[in-house]
Amino acid sequence: MAVPFRRTSKAKKRKRRTHYKLEVPGMTECPNCGEYKLSHRVCPECGHYDGKDVVNN
Repeated sequence: MAVPFRRTSKAKKRKRRTHYKLEVPGMTECPNCGEYKLSHRVCPECGHYDGKDVVNN
């Protein structure tokens, strides 16, 4: 089994891990009620999607 010859420094390790981060989901404003919702999904507040009332509240 291969073993590293030298220890990886903290700086080298942290540079490699700069892309490990949380991402915020794409939120858009509902054109009907103005609340934020996930893109391409029914609005949980008013039940509209693509200009139509999909979920009757």
